[in-house]
Amino acid sequence: MSQKDPCQKQACEIQKCLQANKYIESKCEDVIRAMRRCCEVHTAQRSICCSGFVKEQEETIKNT
Repeated sequence: MSQKDPCQKQACEIQKCLQANKYIESKCEDVIRAMRRCCEVHTAQRSICCSGFVKEQEETIKNT
């Protein structure tokens, strides 16, 4: 039995927000921040939903 992705709820909230706001990211900053926080907390669990956020963090670190 596989475990549910710990950040799946936040990922779904992002999709709902983006759809409701015609994909204007600035209107969904709060849910995107919640997703980033979840991904930071659950990095050791290799969340599939966080794969893009983890890559984004690695790029930011590499460029500083």
